[in-house]
Amino acid sequence: MAEAKFLKGNLFGHVTVMSLTASIGLMAVFLVDFVDMIFISMLGKAELAAAVGYAGAILFFTTSFGIGLGIAAGALVARALGADDAELARERTTHALSYGLVFGVVFSVLFWLSLGPLVALLGAVGETAELAVHFLRIVVPSVPFLMLGMMGAAILRAHGDAKRAMLATIAGGVVNAVLDPILIFGLDLELTGAAIASSAARVVIAGMALWPLWRIYGGITRPKRAGMARDLSPVLAIAFPAILAQIATPVGQAFVTRAMAGYGEEAVAGMAIVGRLIPVAFGVVFALSGAVGPIIGQNYGAGDMDRVRRGFNAAVLFVLIVILTVSGLLFLLRGPLADLFGATGLTRELIYLFCGPLSLAFFFPGVLFVANAAFNNLGQPFLSTFTNWGRNALALIPLVYIGSSLYGAQGVLIGQSVSGVVFGIVAWVLALRCIARGGKPDKKGPDMFGREGRLMTLFHARR
Repeated sequence: MAEAKFLKGNLFGHVTVMSLTASIGLMAVFLVDFVDMIFISMLGKAELAAAVGYAGAILFFTTSFGIGLGIAAGALVARALGADDAELARERTTHALSYGLVFGVVFSVLFWLSLGPLVALLGAVGETAELAVHFLRIVVPSVPFLMLGMMGAAILRAHGDAKRAMLATIAGGVVNAVLDPILIFGLDLELTGAAIASSAARVVIAGMALWPLWRIYGGITRPKRAGMARDLSPVLAIAFPAILAQIATPVGQAFVTRAMAGYGEEAVAGMAIVGRLIPVAFGVVFALSGAVGPIIGQNYGAGDMDRVRRGFNAAVLFVLIVILTVSGLLFLLRGPLADLFGATGLTRELIYLFCGPLSLAFFFPGVLFVANAAFNNLGQPFLSTFTNWGRNALALIPLVYIGSSLYGAQGVLIGQSVSGVVFGIVAWVLALRCIARGGKPDKKGPDMFGREGRLMTLFHARR
């Protein structure tokens, strides 16, 4: 049954439960990517590890589309539940998933046809480029399943069902973890085996996320033409800026990868290891945007802005506790972690750098994730677009360039980290202002988000 679970109860407790359960599912997937990198490193071929690094930067784009669509679906369903409109929540679920399937198929076809130029754009050459393209040609067709799985999990969290959303991603992680050693080593498929395992895991995630929506919540019905037309505007009003916001991260990562490519495969391998270590170490923080969104969305739908504000502050406190705890563990374990990958030279230096001061600085991207949840659920998703592109382009590009010029490969990671600090603070301030205004645009400033505001007005009118 549809129920608004976050309109009462301890907010810090809600944030903790939703974040921990969501992060377990996320970390199940991220941990498998982490193990993939360990297995590939065990093969002793630097070009394979570098190829996975390049492929990961491109796959980040596909994941970002899924996250953006999931944000839209979760926000719309959470608001409907907060307003005690179960029928609207059911229709939003069906129509959002229908659009997600269409977008996913179109997107994966376009991406698959452009893999060669995309890999070359990142700086990959020779055998490494060929391996990256080979890996991606196997994985990219599974993109529609990934998008449906991420949207389904977001809708489950909107219902307050963090457990089943978690189990969906855990199931995919288990499938990947079981298939990896069998395919990579048992059948001697190496990179091909890793790609097949990842694709199979995405199909499982989609199935596990959609099944409870259909069987338990009755949230998937036959799409209606009139309803599809009605819901296109509200879906796009959130999904379009949310996708733009999410794409900013892989764009920034692509720039970082390109900068690292200038220092050789050892630097790219180090960056790839750090890139997979970050979501495993800070999976709880990555989960916050999706976990806090339903809490804010339901209370916003119920008109309780004081509870929205307290929920936001509880999430920021949660980020601080997690960052301090995990950063301490990373510092203590930096040696064993580097040894796990057989990292030496520059690769090892980059791992040590992340496990030191740079991990502490991740508090600010964590605040940015919480702020994005507030923006997306308060009807101001273009603020997420602004802060994410500010972090991953406006600040990152010059800071990475300066860091690289001053400190080489280490400076690339330092510049990336400082950009997160700058726009984490900007997002924090903007989120508090947005909450204080009750989610309404700031009339004192320029109308930067006029089109989005008109779309959201249309959405509320149609409700």
